[in-house]
Amino acid sequence: MRVYRFSASVLFLMLMAAAAMAADVSGKWVAQVPGRGGETREATFTFKVDGNQLTGTISGPRGDMEITDGKVNGDEISFTQVMQFNGNEVKLLYKGKVSGDEIKFTREREGSGQPREFTAKRAS
Repeated sequence: MRVYRFSASVLFLMLMAAAAMAADVSGKWVAQVPGRGGETREATFTFKVDGNQLTGTISGPRGDMEITDGKVNGDEISFTQVMQFNGNEVKLLYKGKVSGDEIKFTREREGSGQPREFTAKRAS
């Protein structure tokens, strides 16, 4: 019984340490996001982190859009943006690596498309 309690305590402490090491991306981030024709558009990412869960919005020319499936794992984040075009659902998959006040992102359309890279900077 003591071994079980000790093992459970160690596991709990390891999970707490992993959550504490998650990157702090809460707040606003601004990026010039590449479009289809190579032009860029400014987007503002507003994130909230709760443990390893990431929620928030992306604000751009089409207004505010919720992110889904957001995760934080150490200095890596990922989430999905779901949009509707002519009755069709389009999912954009984002993966990012946090380094200080920058996030280096890769974004690609689910199922097809070239990955596009861009960098977001923490807004002051």
